[in-house]
Amino acid sequence: MDATETRTDITLEVDGERRSLQVDNRTTLLDALREHLGVRSPKKGCDHGQCGSCTVLLDGRRATTCLTFAVAQDGARIITAAGLADGDELHPMQQAFLDQDGFQCGYCTPGQVCSAVGALAEIEAGHPSHVTEDLVGEPELTDDEIRERMSGNLCRCAAYPNILAAIRQAATP
Repeated sequence: MDATETRTDITLEVDGERRSLQVDNRTTLLDALREHLGVRSPKKGCDHGQCGSCTVLLDGRRATTCLTFAVAQDGARIITAAGLADGDELHPMQQAFLDQDGFQCGYCTPGQVCSAVGALAEIEAGHPSHVTEDLVGEPELTDDEIRERMSGNLCRCAAYPNILAAIRQAATP
């Protein structure tokens, strides 16, 4: 088999910028972002989808990029934590993480921020979680609801109370 048969040209919109690249068909979206495009916001933590450090918003929904093949995302719109800001104005979630000291070492923070933005969007859209009591009504923004939705994002520094406070702040109009 020719080496070119295992590579595919793809185009991704990353943080508002259209980017084209050629990847090996086995390349994860995380490696395509970090190693091929130089996008450093998503972090490589466990490389098994268990820590959430690589979480981005993929076509508006949160996704762990270490479990996603780049070739399957040709044409996708990707927003990383770095792409949430509007110029010099931070996204409300980014500001809330700063205000509430929702980070310590900061390694997991980009994934936490993207996951939190995605979790609030899920609640707003009425998507239930495992702890949603009323599956017919709108999910309520309880601490248990937030914790459940954020359970795929680990913080080895244990900043969880501050992360919860940050999400609550960002969700408050």
